[in-house]
Amino acid sequence: METRVHLPETKKAASIKEVVSALQSQGLEPKHDKKDWGDWINLPPHKTVISIESERGMTSQATIEYADGEDDQLEIPIITAFRELGWYGTDEDGEYQL
Repeated sequence: METRVHLPETKKAASIKEVVSALQSQGLEPKHDKKDWGDWINLPPHKTVISIESERGMTSQATIEYADGEDDQLEIPIITAFRELGWYGTDEDGEYQL
């Protein structure tokens, strides 16, 4: 399962540190992994990852890629972290409040 999240255009980008902190506040242990091809937030020991679109450490879009069977356990804390930062979800029907 995959969930796309973003900040509304009217808000300025968040730092990746803010996202990591929000995830920590939900009892998760996020690890930021910066690669040449993009940024990832891993949630060990889980296999679920968050792909962060970033520019100079700032972000306004991400894709949460749940590993099989982990969405039941991780969806609520991850979505809650992004909701508290003022992010929204996006699906085929458009934008929705988290």
